[in-house]
Amino acid sequence: MSARRMCAAAQLSRASYYRFVGRVPEDPDMELRNTIQKIALSQPSYGYRRVQAELRRRGQQVNHKRVRRLMREDNLLCVRRRSFVCTTDSRHGFTVYPNLAKKMVLNDINQLWVADITYIRLQSEFVYLAVILDAYSRRVIGWELSNSLSAELALGALRMALKGRPFAPGLVHHSDRGVQCSMLPATTRNCYMITRFRSA
Repeated sequence: MSARRMCAAAQLSRASYYRFVGRVPEDPDMELRNTIQKIALSQPSYGYRRVQAELRRRGQQVNHKRVRRLMREDNLLCVRRRSFVCTTDSRHGFTVYPNLAKKMVLNDINQLWVADITYIRLQSEFVYLAVILDAYSRRVIGWELSNSLSAELALGALRMALKGRPFAPGLVHHSDRGVQCSMLPATTRNCYMITRFRSA
């Protein structure tokens, strides 16, 4: 039967049928991922074995290999021995620049841009969001979504900000000491010729 005849027989519109066929299947591990995220937030020092033990205390029988796989996919293995959710890995060999933002007194836009990365839970997966704000206007001027914490995530947000805003020598880009942002200085100088790019 054609799609039109099947929809007519079922008394459904073809749009409903194509929405059903094209929908993204939900991740069967979504609820488990959510529980693991909550445990990792409340107990940042827990590795995958302690997370597995906590899941068992909550009545969920889960293999430690599955817990380790999910924590690796959601980038939670790096949160051990840290007091917050780790979207920042400051243990890298890149140059760490002084924090210029501390002493700045702002009187106009495009003097200081501040950047950060966070994660968002969607219906079927977790994604990472990089955002750049103009510190004076508090306006979002660049953002990028990705399912991985790569330097390209931070670069995408910076490209959007640079494309949408004029900038001049003296602009300071302030970010944390994460490896994604620490890889940016040389790259952005080569591509965009920012004269003073700094991460704090």
